[in-house]
Amino acid sequence: MHSNKYTILFTATLTIILGSFVSIASGSLKTLQDLNIENDSKKKILVCLGYKEGEGIMWTSDDIQELFRKNIKSLSIDNKGNIIDNNQINENLSSDVNLFPLYIDQVDGITKGYAIPISGKGLWSTLYGYFAVEPDGMTSKGITFYAHKETPGLGGEVDKPWFQKNFIGKKFISKNGELVGIEVVKGKADPKSLYQVDGISGATVTSKGVEKFLLNDLKKYEPFFNKIRDA
Repeated sequence: MHSNKYTILFTATLTIILGSFVSIASGSLKTLQDLNIENDSKKKILVCLGYKEGEGIMWTSDDIQELFRKNIKSLSIDNKGNIIDNNQINENLSSDVNLFPLYIDQVDGITKGYAIPISGKGLWSTLYGYFAVEPDGMTSKGITFYAHKETPGLGGEVDKPWFQKNFIGKKFISKNGELVGIEVVKGKADPKSLYQVDGISGATVTSKGVEKFLLNDLKKYEPFFNKIRDA
């Protein structure tokens, strides 16, 4: 029969050992989780800029990292549309509300498009995604969403290809040069309209939320894209 001292010492030692294992496992898992989040974010940027996986082929983590490294420049701009640095950045770049992330798709020195982070309220949650712009600074190249808690089958359709494809080729600058955004209409959009996309049936609040926060985020980048259009 062991003494109380032995029991206490044994229990303490076992607790320390097991605690160490849990701590190491937790740290390893967090590193993996952070990498998965980073890869998902980079994949969404690539997709909205028009990059596609081959038929029956899924990008690996290394594929995503390499594609992004070779083709995407991560920059930041100020509220006047000036590029202020060329360091790697992310959406948590700064508490300074006048600094904005910008991703430029460049192949052999030729700009193929731009991507900006977008976010805003839907019905039940804040939606996070990316919006891509053609080199002309006035045409949508694509849109993707990577996080939300909208209702599956309703507002949750924002992350489905059918909804996102609607934005490709749409204009967000009027013929008079004014920023007007892209209207997400209830039901079917006028097929001749350059400024409308189909809404999500039964999810008017989410649809209008996307319309509203997309316009608000585009306003932040308008000084930059205005320079692109004037170049």
